Amino acid sequence: MKFEDKLKRLEEIIAILESEEYGIEDTLGLFQEGMNLVKECKKTLSEIELKVEKIISVEDGEIKKEPFDEA
Repeated sequence: MKFEDKLKRLEEIIAILESEEYGIEDTLGLFQEGMNLVKECKKTLSEIELKVEKIISVEDGEIKKEPFDEA
């Protein structure tokens, strides 16, 4: 699932949880799904941050691109 799709799903989950139309039993699964999506989004953002840092590394006035090493 793309990052943008994960964010969209998170927004949907938040709207449902804030609506108070459902009981706690009904929303527990959504809450867990939302927390998993948050974890995945944070991981993606951390990986992107590392890529950006490598791309903008400056050496002798030149922009130096380095391949991103996936862990």
